[in-house]
Amino acid sequence: MKAPPERYGYVATLNYARDGQPDALSVVDLDPNSPTCGQIVNALELPYVGDELHHFGWNACSSALCPFAPHPHLERRYLIVPGMRSSRIYIIDTKPDPLRPRIAKVIEPQEVMEKSGYSRPHTVHCGPDAIYVSALGPADGRDGPGGVFLLDHFSFDVIGPWELQRGDQELAYDFWWHLADDVMVSSEWAKPHQFENGIVAEDLLANKYGHRLHFWDLRKRRLSQTLDVGAQNQMLLELRPAHDPSRTYGFAGVVVSTEDLTASIWTWYKENGQWKMKKIVTIPPVPADEADLPPLLKGFKAVPPLITDIDLSLDDKYLYVACWGTGELHQYDVSDPFKPALTGKVEIGGIVARKGHAKSNGALLGGPQMVEISRDGRRVYFTNSLYSTWDDQFYPDKLKGWMVKADVTAGGGIALDPDFFIDFGDSRPHQVRLEGGDASTDSFCYPG
Repeated sequence: MKAPPERYGYVATLNYARDGQPDALSVVDLDPNSPTCGQIVNALELPYVGDELHHFGWNACSSALCPFAPHPHLERRYLIVPGMRSSRIYIIDTKPDPLRPRIAKVIEPQEVMEKSGYSRPHTVHCGPDAIYVSALGPADGRDGPGGVFLLDHFSFDVIGPWELQRGDQELAYDFWWHLADDVMVSSEWAKPHQFENGIVAEDLLANKYGHRLHFWDLRKRRLSQTLDVGAQNQMLLELRPAHDPSRTYGFAGVVVSTEDLTASIWTWYKENGQWKMKKIVTIPPVPADEADLPPLLKGFKAVPPLITDIDLSLDDKYLYVACWGTGELHQYDVSDPFKPALTGKVEIGGIVARKGHAKSNGALLGGPQMVEISRDGRRVYFTNSLYSTWDDQFYPDKLKGWMVKADVTAGGGIALDPDFFIDFGDSRPHQVRLEGGDASTDSFCYPG
């Protein structure tokens, strides 16, 4: 947290137009002393079309310093960038010039599928023994289970699937861990046919999307316990465990309840040797005129918050919650993980509100989506695109891509930076990674 502030960031940028042009990894200037701060200063175009860049991560983080790590001399240099639609993985070198990254290796879909048994790679985390990648579906893309596979730290070869005994776990999405306790935690989204062409309303109303949290023995690679937050709580997605390894709790976000359109935040924790979960935040929908709603929501006459991302500051004090539907970013003080206090909120975009920005012209589509916090906790960056087909269902007027920054007030509170607005035009930005590492990337083995 005391390291120098980030000077630039990398943004996964989807070429939504599908006009024969590829996706790109955009480099944005974040240095307030630079004349190009708040601008895209470079974009690495990928060699193939249709990858659909989504989540990505660094090859190395603080987990490489764990006492049992076989690779303690890794350098945070490479970005592991999967194409979620193509199942292709790019290894991108940020040296010698971090503003002009280059492709060091391409892992083709056939290799990913043959060696891992999975497809649709999603979340990337550096672990102490390998690079871990979650995948949302089996190699054939049908009804088999999603899971986690491994890449070698140095060669980036696909090692194979991680699980040895998965029990009844079938759906996959995010994952993280409590390294000091040898515990992995994983969440659930959907099968490929339930998200690639957009949300399947019939499946959602039938509660067929994910709603369980899985706890694994990280060393033995076996499922230990599963918790269900209730079938009505659809799409239990983003996971953020406490960064302090002496704390065995974390936070999970539920996108929507099919009972009342609320969204919710849950705390998982350990008690008497068993994992438990407790709902700590409920965010209600906002009533709206049917004429202002996309077809998917007209019958409900309300805008659901749609929690699509959460992020926890490195000191475990503030949890940021992206409400993509209503166009709000909430800041909660979670010093007590069971009694959160709402300490700040910014509004931008939103399905109905469409609130603008001081540096943009007119209404904005999309809303706070992927969130990244600076290591010192003073700046919060976020983008507005979820996933191409879902963007079009909830924002059928064809959203334009943007990225903004919120500044954090000492003692709590956030405010949009009126001078920071990056216009991506027809391209759609998703996840952001920062120079030096991120609050949503690093795993620690020693308490601060």
